[in-house]
Amino acid sequence: MCAQKTNAPCGQRNKSLWEQYKLPILLLGGIAIGAVIGVAAPSFGTKLKPLGDIFLNLMFTIVVPLVFASIASAVGAMVNMKRLGKILASTIGTFLVTGAIAGVCVLIWVNLFSPSAGANIEMGTAEMGEMQSAADMLVGALTVGDFNQLLTKSNMLPLIIFSIIFGFCVSACGGEESPMGKWLTNLNEVIMKFVGVIMKFAPIGLGAYFANLIAVYGPELIGDYGRSMVVYYPLCLLYVVVFFPLYALFAGGRLGLKRMLKYILAPAVTAFATQSSAATLPCSKEACNNIGVPEDVSDLVLPMGCTMHMDGSVLSSIVKIAFLYGVFGMSFTGAGTYAMAIAVAVLSAFVLSGAPGGGLVGEMLIVSMFGFPAEAFPLIATLGFLFDPAATCLNASGDTIASMMVARLVEGKDWLEKRAASGELK
Repeated sequence: MCAQKTNAPCGQRNKSLWEQYKLPILLLGGIAIGAVIGVAAPSFGTKLKPLGDIFLNLMFTIVVPLVFASIASAVGAMVNMKRLGKILASTIGTFLVTGAIAGVCVLIWVNLFSPSAGANIEMGTAEMGEMQSAADMLVGALTVGDFNQLLTKSNMLPLIIFSIIFGFCVSACGGEESPMGKWLTNLNEVIMKFVGVIMKFAPIGLGAYFANLIAVYGPELIGDYGRSMVVYYPLCLLYVVVFFPLYALFAGGRLGLKRMLKYILAPAVTAFATQSSAATLPCSKEACNNIGVPEDVSDLVLPMGCTMHMDGSVLSSIVKIAFLYGVFGMSFTGAGTYAMAIAVAVLSAFVLSGAPGGGLVGEMLIVSMFGFPAEAFPLIATLGFLFDPAATCLNASGDTIASMMVARLVEGKDWLEKRAASGELK
C-alpha cells in the first residue's frame, strides 16, 4: 500500500507528479534521443536540422512581440511609479552583484585550474573588424536609427528601452483602463497562449536541433580545447549547486528554494539545447509564473536579463581571458589584471545579444581591450562555441532566479509566503 497524506488514489498522485515534471522530462528525453542519433547516425542527424530550425524560428518570432507586450503592459498598468523605479533599481543591482560574485568565483577557479595547461594550439589568422569608439558602442547598444530595426532580436536592449518609454506613455494616458492598456493586456495574454502552443513542439524541435549539433560538431569537442572545457563545465556546475540555492534562499527562504528547484529545470534545459537566452525567454516567463513571481517583476527582469544578466558569460569570459594569457605565455596575476578581467567580463556580457553566437562581439571586445593580437580571436571564438551551451544555461536560468530576488527586494522577504497563503501558488 502507498502511504498517503490525502485521500487521492496512488495513480492520481503519480499522474499529478508526472504533470508537474513532464515538460523537463520530455525536453531531456528529446535531447538525449537527439544526441544518440547524432553520435550513432550523423548523416540522419543532419537531415533533422530543418525540424530544429522550425522550432527555433518559432521561438525567435515570438520574442520581439513578447518583450514589447510584457514590458509595455507591465509599465502601462503601473499607477505607482515608485514601484517601477524600485523594480528597475533592484534589477540592475541584482545583475551587478551576481555578476561580480561570478567574476570572483571564476578568478579563484582559474588560478587553481589553468584552462590553458597542456594546450598546443596552432593559431590561425583572422582579421578583426575595426572596433567602435566607446561613445559609438553606447549609442548602438541603447538606440537604433529606425523603427523597423526594433523588430529584430539583435536589438533587444533598444527594444526594452522603447517598451519602457511606451509603457510610461500608456500609464500617463489612462493606464490599463485605457483602450491601449486593455489592448496590451489582451495582446500579452494571446502571446503567452502562443508560447504554450510552441512549447508543445519543444521536445521534437530540441531533439532535432541537438542531433544535428552533435553530428556536425561532435569531433571538435575533443582535443586541445578539452582542458578548457574540463575547467569551465565543472565550474558552471559548482556555481549552480552552490550559488543558485543561496540566491533562492535569499529570495524566498525554504519555500523559494523548493519552488526554484521544482520549476528551474525547463528553462535550463531549453537554454542548454538552444544556446539562446532569447529563445528561452518564453519558457523562463512560464517558470516565473509557476514559481509565483509577480508578473510586473518578471515582465521587466526577464527581457532585461537577456542582454544584461549573464553570469554564465562572465564565467566564460574570464576563462577565455585566462586561456589567452596562458597561450601567449603571459602571467594571469595581479589585482589590476583581475579587476580589469572582471570589468571586461561584465562589460562584454552586457553587449552580448540573446541569440546564438552573440558572444562574438564580446570576444572581440576582450581581444581589443587586453591588447591581444588578432590571432587570438579565432581561439576564443572556438572556446565561445564550446562554452555556449553551459553559459546560456546559467544565463537564462539565472534570469528566473534573479526575478525571484527582485521580487524579494521589492515586496519584502515574506512575499512568497503571502502569495502561498492567498492561494495564488500552483
